[in-house]
Amino acid sequence: MRALMPEPDPEALAETMVAFANSDGGTLLIGADQDGQVTGQVFADEVEMALQAAGEKCRPPVEARWHQATAEDGPVFSIVVNRSPELHSLADGRVLVRTGPQNRPLSGDEIRQLAATKSTGDFEAEPAPAAERGDFDDEVVQAFVDKWEERQHREWTRSVDDLLLEMGALTDEGRPTVAGVLLFAGNPQAFLPQSGLTFVKFVGTEPRGEDGYPGYGRREEIRGPLPRIIRRAWQVVGEEMRKGAVVTELERKERTEYPVSAVREALVNAVAHRDYRLRGRRIEVRMFSDRMEITSPGGLPGFITVDNIVDEHFSRNPRIVAGLYQWGYIEELGLGVDLMIDEMVRAGHPPPKFRDSPYAFAVTLYNVLEREPQPDWAGRVTERQAKALAYVEAHGRITNREYRDLCPGLSPETLRLDLAELVDKGMLLKVGAKKGTYYILR
Repeated sequence: MRALMPEPDPEALAETMVAFANSDGGTLLIGADQDGQVTGQVFADEVEMALQAAGEKCRPPVEARWHQATAEDGPVFSIVVNRSPELHSLADGRVLVRTGPQNRPLSGDEIRQLAATKSTGDFEAEPAPAAERGDFDDEVVQAFVDKWEERQHREWTRSVDDLLLEMGALTDEGRPTVAGVLLFAGNPQAFLPQSGLTFVKFVGTEPRGEDGYPGYGRREEIRGPLPRIIRRAWQVVGEEMRKGAVVTELERKERTEYPVSAVREALVNAVAHRDYRLRGRRIEVRMFSDRMEITSPGGLPGFITVDNIVDEHFSRNPRIVAGLYQWGYIEELGLGVDLMIDEMVRAGHPPPKFRDSPYAFAVTLYNVLEREPQPDWAGRVTERQAKALAYVEAHGRITNREYRDLCPGLSPETLRLDLAELVDKGMLLKVGAKKGTYYILR
């Protein structure tokens, strides 16, 4: 996350520091306007005084590192705030998180939910019991270094252990952390037996075998470091997905049972965001004839709910997420759910269904176009809104422009408020931002 601030404002600085610490951390650039242009009007003593004043407004204090960089138009100051295992508030009691370009205050229920997550500590950063540096697989580590250099477009010139320490895979004493074991150990399951993945394929729509009795067509227990688990799980799912072809404009294109990107995002999210403290259950991928269910142990983290999962972002395991990002398994931080929904809808499938409980989070992808019966809208929506809902039922989605075409002569703001009201009523789900925004049935 990144924020820009033309001048050092202690109040705004304190709000952003708290929001970053309560979310996934971030970098604040002081001396740059909202277009990223350096103002050249900010000096080091001003930044230091503002940072000190801002720190006095944070409860408890937020750790921040800052340094000065020199640009052609003058100095700019970078303030880095890491995600904190503690819950931070401002002196007036507000608890903020970072949502896109804004600092958003949390409601009472959201604060309690975030506090419950924070109180569990930073499990992935703890030393892994009985693990030693020699338990890391050298081939896996070297492959990561190669990926890091490729993504950063530069060579890592220090020792490999310095990179592992920097990303949180090793403690300051050189001991493997939980994140380090999960990402790099040759056999992480020796230390965290719950960290594997179970794949089961059923022949029909129920968890039964071909003879109708309880059973399955294929079962695989997938082990190893997280990058190999993701790669092997994707390979197994790919082997089991039905494939067909469609012909458009005389061109034959292969079509898989589920969109490749949607399945990939669901798998990566399950591995990256599961609660690795929970023992006795692995990630489960259950494949039926009409759907695929991917269940990850642990409920949604922090202040995330099923209702705000598209708009908000919070990582239970930021070090693991950062590691998988460098591996290339995560293309853009925070956009996985948007991509999953978009790919399913564009392929003509219903949007994914999300189910959250205290101890598990599940994503269901359907490979059929059948939809559940929709509620009776009579008396609950306007005639215009009913047109929008009917359009979404027929086409899978609607944009602001398409709604304007349905209702010519009305102002864009009126129609935008129509769609916003349908979102508030729980009938539509907003996906994307700005010009890429569209709406689907919830």
